[in-house]
Amino acid sequence: METLQIMPVRVRITSILRKAIYSGEYQSGDELSLTDVASRLGVSRTPVREAFQELESEGLITLRMNKGAIVNKIDEKFVRDIFEMRILLESEAAARAAKNGMETEGLLERLYTLRDHLDTLDRTEYETLNQDIHMGIWQAADNHQLKSYLLEMWNGPSVGHGENAAADHFRNSTFEHIAILHFIRDGKAEEAKKAMIQHISRSMDNILARYSKNL
Repeated sequence: METLQIMPVRVRITSILRKAIYSGEYQSGDELSLTDVASRLGVSRTPVREAFQELESEGLITLRMNKGAIVNKIDEKFVRDIFEMRILLESEAAARAAKNGMETEGLLERLYTLRDHLDTLDRTEYETLNQDIHMGIWQAADNHQLKSYLLEMWNGPSVGHGENAAADHFRNSTFEHIAILHFIRDGKAEEAKKAMIQHISRSMDNILARYSKNL
């Protein structure tokens, strides 16, 4: 039976801010206010403060005493380096999940349902399932440090640039997730690993293309 994996609030907030910085929604020199971010996300200041501390440790922001933070300047290499680490770690997690006999039936059923109504897909529904799939794989890899590292790099769906970017990404990711879980279900570790590499690589390309347009 699958177990429910809940992403900590601090990690979710960090991932939202991380993705906003990667994509150029927040740019170099922009000010981030603890109060404003907490209000926008409907949370207390404490997990936002913790998220700010994590983002500073990654070099994405600089904290200011009692004044929130300033977004640092980052380049394509910075983003690429992060995603290349995700590729290495998450592809290994997929291979381990296949070797460990991860239970995939529930996630695949949800994916099949999603696949059958992609034209009316709810973004929140996709994001929840996307998170559940990745966290399920990390958990099945059965390595606490591996899971911890991946949690700290999580940035949610990596949507590309353009009018139909979100719909295209959700559609592509749905079929990629199905393929990954099929390989894991069938115990095909190398195939699962390669499929995850392709999946995260495409997400990286989405972010880099969108980031370059915001330079």
